[in-house]
Amino acid sequence: MTTKWHSTSFPGVRYREHETRKHGKRKDRYFSIRYQLNGKRTEEGLGWASEKWNSQKAAIELSRLKHSHVTGEGPRTLREKRELADEAQKKKEEAKKQSALDDLTVNDFFNTRYCEVAQTSKKEVSHKNEKMLYRIWIKPIIGSKAIRKLTAMDCERIKKACLDKKKSPRTVEYVLGVVRQIWNLARREGIVQGDAPTRTVRKPKKDNRRMRFLTHEEATALLINLNKKSEQLHDITLLSLHTGMRAGEIFSLTWADLDFERNIILIRDPKASKTRTTFMTDEVREMLSSQEKAEKSDYVFRDKRHKGQIREISHVFREVVNDMKLNKGITDPRQKVVFHTCRHTFGSWLAQSGTSPFIIRELMGHSSLAMTERYSHLSEQALREAMNALVSQST
Repeated sequence: MTTKWHSTSFPGVRYREHETRKHGKRKDRYFSIRYQLNGKRTEEGLGWASEKWNSQKAAIELSRLKHSHVTGEGPRTLREKRELADEAQKKKEEAKKQSALDDLTVNDFFNTRYCEVAQTSKKEVSHKNEKMLYRIWIKPIIGSKAIRKLTAMDCERIKKACLDKKKSPRTVEYVLGVVRQIWNLARREGIVQGDAPTRTVRKPKKDNRRMRFLTHEEATALLINLNKKSEQLHDITLLSLHTGMRAGEIFSLTWADLDFERNIILIRDPKASKTRTTFMTDEVREMLSSQEKAEKSDYVFRDKRHKGQIREISHVFREVVNDMKLNKGITDPRQKVVFHTCRHTFGSWLAQSGTSPFIIRELMGHSSLAMTERYSHLSEQALREAMNALVSQST
């Protein structure tokens, strides 16, 4: 069907009518303009009367284009005008986006994007600790600052705040580590560029590794006293002493992780993020075999009150240690007996028996051999005693 065009009282302006749609009392009209461009006849559509176009507005638009043809200034066609308008709008939106990024604070980024990513990529306990460190040490100092304006001096202020409160070098390292991870995520998402401002901050140095370990006599006495107050806590402690498992690894242990035929325990998703295996001693096997399976729980050890996964070591452990006076007169945190001492004791016993550092590393799940080196002096002592025994036998 041929489109019928109607002329208007304005030269170069015409319209056609919609077959069914009306605007007011008459049919809706579509307006267009015609003009000469580079010697060629050109026609471009403007829009409908229902879109607030009329012949007079069309004539004004045509007049502007003709003026541009003569002066060479501005768009010469509607298409050019629309393209320029789109480009201007795009630049405006980019400028607005840029302004929003420039003003994006550390607090806004952490509470939205960072926490969103951490919740799906990190263990619950790790993210919980990060939020605690952020709330106490990071937010008060740089939370309201634009993330793009962070400097090494800001990180130095955070470090100073921690040290002023007598926090350990390890805590300072953890806090600055959270700042670094926030920056790195912002960099991956194109918000910031370059190295994290923590890169040039010197970390306070101090040997924060636990040095205390239990003798066999102390461990036996500890287990006896724990058993008097909590059989479950006794069993958890026994497992750590005999396998070197961390508290979190024990809490996550399920029945599917136990292989009684081969006396193997599978430790899934440990702290070092590398699944490893450890082995049951006779005592551990007997203890695990006696555990009662719960119908509605896969966990070997369960929170007896809430029937789910245990979240932390009972305060009973500390009470028993205090009753035994294992920490009496000790002020150095590295020398105090805590639950993690059980894991350290396992590694120390291995070293004293002459076990290779490489084997100790595998059994304990250390991420590097350097972490195992703390036990080297114990293995040297065992070797020295062996040599002394050899010499005494030959004389």
